[in-house]
Amino acid sequence: MAILFWATGVLAYVIAVFHRQSLGVAGIEAAARLGVGAAGLSALAMCQLLVYAGMQVPVGMLLDRFGSKRMLVLGAAVMACGELVFALASGLVAGIAGRALVGCGDAMTFISVIRLVSLSFSARRNPLIVQITGLIGQVGAVASAVPLIHSLHVYGWTPTFTGAAVLGVVSAFLVLLVLRDSRPQRTDRPPGLRAAWAEPGTRLGMWTHAATQCSSASFLLLWGYPFLVQGQGLSPATAGVLLSTLTVCGMACGPLLGYLAGRFPFHRSRLVLFVIGTTAGAWSAVLLWPGRAPFWLLVVLVVALGTNGPGSLIGFDYARTFNPTTRIGAATGIVNGGGFVASVSVIALIGVTLDVIGNESLDAFRWAFLMQYPVWALGTVQVLRYRGKARRLLLAAETNT
Repeated sequence: MAILFWATGVLAYVIAVFHRQSLGVAGIEAAARLGVGAAGLSALAMCQLLVYAGMQVPVGMLLDRFGSKRMLVLGAAVMACGELVFALASGLVAGIAGRALVGCGDAMTFISVIRLVSLSFSARRNPLIVQITGLIGQVGAVASAVPLIHSLHVYGWTPTFTGAAVLGVVSAFLVLLVLRDSRPQRTDRPPGLRAAWAEPGTRLGMWTHAATQCSSASFLLLWGYPFLVQGQGLSPATAGVLLSTLTVCGMACGPLLGYLAGRFPFHRSRLVLFVIGTTAGAWSAVLLWPGRAPFWLLVVLVVALGTNGPGSLIGFDYARTFNPTTRIGAATGIVNGGGFVASVSVIALIGVTLDVIGNESLDAFRWAFLMQYPVWALGTVQVLRYRGKARRLLLAAETNT
């Protein structure tokens, strides 16, 4: 039954990823329909991610109190409402309201599934199952790329996003019908949150998630499609294929990173640093290339970005390793929230830079994507810092026993 319940949660996560990334390939259409520029598009994505990030800790605490099923049903219903509002939106305010609802419902989904995994599978298998969860979830990202672009061009804005709302209703119904889970024991919520934050392993997970996720998230959620079409001169269909390639690469390397994280838990941070370095190197090659980058180099970039999602999931394994199950929701919320704050920051900085420059030429995109480098640098420093603290605590605990 654990496999059935996990599969139901994963299906809810697939649909949540579809909702989350539906704006990413609709950026050009959204700008035209809502009458906004780069800053307005940034506001849409930032609002969605800010709500998502801001809800992580409250949702984590509620998850520790009420369990996964209730949070998954509520999340799916809220996302369905958000997509319906977005389908009917004709101005920026309504668009922001729709994306805020999507972010709120999305915030309830992934960490609820992570709790199911943490309570249902052994410590050795847990990292691999988390990666498989993320891998399957990326089916939603694939569906939000080429199929959504096709639907927008064939059926138009309102039917496309109304259909997305229907998916949310289906998700809520399936979770309500199939999933069963036990509520965890009630705990003193503020001390549980304080204890989770005070744990160096939690903050190691948070900075892991922040440094590895921010680039691919900003690329998939908003700026990748305009960069490929307007900056690199690719056709919309080719850009959609590259976005799908990014997702497929993430699906391919996720199980490998999960196996390595479970097999060599004391070397997880090396995997994290490898992901950050590879991503920064690929972006450097693209941004320094004179003129438009050749297609093969753009493929290298999306392959490197494909490691970001699986790399960020290592952060949740740190939360599980260093926290008891009674506060796993709060710890997971901290990790997830930190990662999306970093993503919001990168999305905002890219949008502001494009607006300051005043156009969306290739050179403008070059300057804009340089905003990723300070986030990578800070994340790397913090990963090294909290890795040392976490290791010292583990050694002290082993010595005392």
